[in-house]
Amino acid sequence: MASAATPEQIESMDEAAIAAGLASFDAATLEALIRRTNREYWDNNAPTISDPLYDRLVETLRRVQPDNPVLNELGETTPTGPVIEADATRNIPPAQRLGAPVRHTRNMLSLDKGYSIEELAAWADKFEGDILSMPKMDGVACSLRYTDTGELFLAATRGNGSEGEDITINALEVADIPKQLDKKALAGLAGSQLGFEIRGELFMRLSVFERYKQQYSNPRNLTAGAIKHKERGRTGAYTLSFYAYDLLNHGLSHEREKFELLERLGFAIEECEFVARAELQASFESWSARRATLDYEIDGVVYRAADAGEQARLGETGHHPRWSIAYKFQGDTGTTTLQEVLWSVSRTGTITPVGLFTPIELSGAMIGRAGLHNLNRFDELDLTEGAIIEVTRRGGVIPHVERMITPGPGAKKFEVPKRCPACGSEAERRKKRDGEFLFCSKPEQCVSARLGELQHFAKVVDIQGFGPKVVTQAVDAGLLSSPADFYTLTTDDLEGLDRLGRRSAQNLVDQVEAHKTIELSVFLQALGIDHLGKQNALLLADEFRTLAAVRSVDRDALLGVRGIKDAIADAILSGLETRSELIDALLAHVTVVDMPDKSETEASDAPREGVLNGKSFLFTGTLEGFTRKAAQEMVVAHGGITGSAVNKALDYLVVGAGKGAKSSKQKKAEQLIQAGAPLKIITETEFLEMLGES
Repeated sequence: MASAATPEQIESMDEAAIAAGLASFDAATLEALIRRTNREYWDNNAPTISDPLYDRLVETLRRVQPDNPVLNELGETTPTGPVIEADATRNIPPAQRLGAPVRHTRNMLSLDKGYSIEELAAWADKFEGDILSMPKMDGVACSLRYTDTGELFLAATRGNGSEGEDITINALEVADIPKQLDKKALAGLAGSQLGFEIRGELFMRLSVFERYKQQYSNPRNLTAGAIKHKERGRTGAYTLSFYAYDLLNHGLSHEREKFELLERLGFAIEECEFVARAELQASFESWSARRATLDYEIDGVVYRAADAGEQARLGETGHHPRWSIAYKFQGDTGTTTLQEVLWSVSRTGTITPVGLFTPIELSGAMIGRAGLHNLNRFDELDLTEGAIIEVTRRGGVIPHVERMITPGPGAKKFEVPKRCPACGSEAERRKKRDGEFLFCSKPEQCVSARLGELQHFAKVVDIQGFGPKVVTQAVDAGLLSSPADFYTLTTDDLEGLDRLGRRSAQNLVDQVEAHKTIELSVFLQALGIDHLGKQNALLLADEFRTLAAVRSVDRDALLGVRGIKDAIADAILSGLETRSELIDALLAHVTVVDMPDKSETEASDAPREGVLNGKSFLFTGTLEGFTRKAAQEMVVAHGGITGSAVNKALDYLVVGAGKGAKSSKQKKAEQLIQAGAPLKIITETEFLEMLGES
């Protein structure tokens, strides 16, 4: 017989209790639990139950009471205030409508879900033609509206499906979202009088989330907070991405044409493929196998009838389109025994709790440890020795301790250390915007922090071969105590380290020698200053152009840089001051390539006649005949363009004649050439011959 739960029980019920009582709950209890879970996921960005259990709640209610209104309530609660019609937003400046409720011109529906090949096959039997297969992103659904001339005037979250939240001013800071659609692609398109609406998913790549994983539980929550940030310039600093998966008002007959048009309009298209119905299961298994290698979280695969005529025939319900379905992944959660909590010291002195547990297989990988984020999360979990815990590999990638199921024998709690586990200095609790954290009080003297600083410098500058083992040995031997010491190492020094022969030692020295010329933004990032990561290093290099200017910058000038706010400016200024001696020591060995004057850059943007005739060049390795800056000036003087990265648009990669192993740039160039790119790798001598010089 179905049972009912009180409001107090519903709010306090954990995942284990919900799973145990699922079969016996009545419709009212199921409805209340779904509403609670929607609120936690969409509004609070703090879900307490896993996606698979939530899906089971929904499916159970659909069987018990298929007309229950909660089944048609999609997403987050609609923001309060007067609702603006989507078309009317173009008359209001974006900065004045952030967070305002916006009514979608056409409802943003959810997707029906399937969990077996039988369900998927039954869905596919309802229509003809091939099927679009694409990843089901775990991000924030978003609608973009463009005028008939291709100008972005509205970005809004999905909200409850009919009304969302205006995020236009922040969406303008997302590099993947075009502010102006490609006008050549727009020319001659039918149905453009109404403008264009693009729908897709805002998300954070896992490689970007690496910077934040000690402070945030998952990329989706951070994305949701970043896109709604009230402070201007902050959204762009989070490096969000956008995956366009639908286009309205297009008049096209097939999904293939739609995605081709989206790409021509200026959107970056993630992986998608068209499959026959006999290949559906193979397609799903392929996505599942590649899940751990993707740079974004997915929780399933979306399938869509590819023919627009079939989509129109199938139509929609109030909840979902009949022509699309999400096939969800399962089995990402397991239980295990907590063995220990270690406290890991980062290069900045942050001491982070890490749970060690009996290894379990999740998403095809054996998992035995998971970060516990910060002191707030550690206190919330209330872990004890030998406890049974629930672990999830969120998105199939990031291990996450969800909760403690039962305390261990004796319920002996893990304590927060009072001293740094690496150096013994006093440990300090400090409150930051994202929670409370533990810090080493003397990170500059802390061995672990020093190891992290050295490895960070080598990684950013791309000095290969100096992994944790080599760096640790070099520190223990007294060879390394500062990044500047890399440039004083000799073959004789390194040859004495464990498992390093003469040849290996020479390769390491050659690597260091090949990286004595460092671009300004790379040098700044390599210093390991808090808040001076890749993005902010590029901003400072572009704004101030020289290392001398960066070192002499004042607070007001820093705050004038877009995206640099009070706390970030203070951290950068403090970091530059404390690392002043390190910078001086490094400059005794390396050359920092400053940015050219902006007037020179602007002049170089104009078409110029010359023997290099608009070709782009990038330099790597040690140049023997001239400095990298001189080489770049030679390119510009002869009508060429200086490239910034190895990609398909680059014409030539010039490899210096100096000693050293292949750089990462050269390896990437070789991969592109092998894949058919017209890029050419040339020597320093061949570059001079192109200029008619020796």
